[in-house]
Amino acid sequence: MAEMKIEVTAYRCDRCGHKWIPRSNEKPTICPECKSPYWNKPRKNNKEKRK
Repeated sequence: MAEMKIEVTAYRCDRCGHKWIPRSNEKPTICPECKSPYWNKPRKNNKEKRK
């Protein structure tokens, strides 16, 4: 039996921290856990905006 290394691209949601491996080669549109369409954009702090 031959030994092989396989690399897979995985994604992590910046909102809820969920990690997943997509089924297709396309970039995901939403996080499968929290369903946020902003999964790849970090939250902005409202407190910093008010100062």
